[in-house]
Amino acid sequence: MKALRWLGGLALVLAAVLGVAWLRSAPAPPAAGSESARRLAPGPLPAGSSEHRFVDRSRTTAANGEFPGAPERTLEATVWYPVGDAHPHPLLVYSHGFMSMRGENAPLAALLASHGYVVVSVDYPLTSWGAPGGPSLADVPNQPGDVRFVIDQVLAWPEAERPFAGEIDRERIGALGLSLGGLTTTLVTFHPRLRDPRIAAAVSIAGPAAMFAPVFFATADVPFLMIAGTRDAMVDHASNAAPLAAKLRSGGLLSIEGGSHAGFAAIADGFPLRLLGNPDWIGCAALTRNLKTGTVENPFTTLGGAADGVVFDPGGTLPCASGAPDGALAAGRQLMITRLAALAFFQSRFARDAEERLAHEAYLRERLARDFPEASFRAAGS
Repeated sequence: MKALRWLGGLALVLAAVLGVAWLRSAPAPPAAGSESARRLAPGPLPAGSSEHRFVDRSRTTAANGEFPGAPERTLEATVWYPVGDAHPHPLLVYSHGFMSMRGENAPLAALLASHGYVVVSVDYPLTSWGAPGGPSLADVPNQPGDVRFVIDQVLAWPEAERPFAGEIDRERIGALGLSLGGLTTTLVTFHPRLRDPRIAAAVSIAGPAAMFAPVFFATADVPFLMIAGTRDAMVDHASNAAPLAAKLRSGGLLSIEGGSHAGFAAIADGFPLRLLGNPDWIGCAALTRNLKTGTVENPFTTLGGAADGVVFDPGGTLPCASGAPDGALAAGRQLMITRLAALAFFQSRFARDAEERLAHEAYLRERLARDFPEASFRAAGS
């Protein structure tokens, strides 16, 4: 009995310590009544979501480890949408990161839906957490085709079957994604052979970009925003994000001082990841383990060469090469900045009213940093 009481007391003490640490790690919100606080609140429309399955029978899924492959590509999807709004909607396709899943940024998707957007996110066949044979980087060049297929399916959805009221506005289609999903977004926006000309605006969140020369971004005049953290241990900010603004024709770079890589996923603000000094510690462990069991060859060589604007630096910084240093920005605060920036960027391009578009652009370029000093914006061409 004494041992049980001792263990019970120890458990209470541990719970109290964790509770205090949890409260202390809570991200500081923007000041009440500020422009950012208003923008973080849900928009004027209720947001709903539903689950769907899209099957592309025109393309195959490659063999992967013990998985023999499949004659089609099956995409499990979640769709977020505004409830009860019959106006034409902008469509956004969200791409998840490596070893992740379609719901990794559900709060961002719901926020966008509350402002009238239809957001579709799918589990990619061979890079998601549950991929048969294990997540594989080799399938990434196929993912821009998955984005195109999803757009086709949503545009062709019969009115009686789609979960949302109203049509999709074909002139307002965008893409966004995190990490390897950011790379997928960049490819489907600009790659000379893989791009979808229907993409009218795009956001890459911590997506690899060091391999892309300025000529790569000249294939399409599409506004493009990179959101990246300066303490990203997996996709180095200095080589991937920092040079990007100078390469772009339209859009820019939003850097988050102290931002980590894993801190861009909603799970990083939950227990226990929020208690870590840098959630990239877990991300690097999982990534390194996966890469050791997979191919050592560059999986992106099929994307092309210098003529396509794709140039690989053999001496470039490898993921997690320097570990995951402590002192990263609280993930919850990083997620607030990301949601605000993504919403403002798409609204600056897709809002119906010209004055409203200008107001969103001004917020992204100037006012966001007033409420979040960690955020800094560099316009394209600078």
